[in-house]
Amino acid sequence: MKSDVAFHLICGSTGAGKSTFAQALAHDLRGLHFAIDRWMVTLFWQDSPQPIEFDWTMTRIERCEAMIFETAKQAVWIGVPAILDLGFTKAAHRQKFAKLAVDAQIPVVLHVLDVPVEERWTRVEARNASKGETYAMEVDRAMFDFVETMWELPDPAEMAALNGRLVVP
Repeated sequence: MKSDVAFHLICGSTGAGKSTFAQALAHDLRGLHFAIDRWMVTLFWQDSPQPIEFDWTMTRIERCEAMIFETAKQAVWIGVPAILDLGFTKAAHRQKFAKLAVDAQIPVVLHVLDVPVEERWTRVEARNASKGETYAMEVDRAMFDFVETMWELPDPAEMAALNGRLVVP
């Protein structure tokens, strides 16, 4: 298996540039880009309760991730890198996918985008306004701040265990 044929976990908080980086990486590696935001918006957002309910959302994210994992696994088995743009804000989430990959005998590469909070918020505001290529849904300051409370930067041990690479935008 070529060294790039792996699960590429794209990690960072809101506005770090994960989707932009994931799209470029998928292009460079001739891989498949799996973006959780697009899956959620396409499959569930039109049916979502208003205001959004955390438990409702998390149940559907878990369903999407299960299908993404199965499809990504098939891609890697036929020699196509899988670029997993699932947020991976928490260490436990990264470890879950790393374990799934190891159990399926698939290499893992963690790509970490660490960008200062105010720069990320500025990017989110610009994305909300432009509704460009990486726009999936409106992210308001409350949602941004909520995700910020969950962000866990990988430590050196996690970086080593998951073949971590720091991405400098």
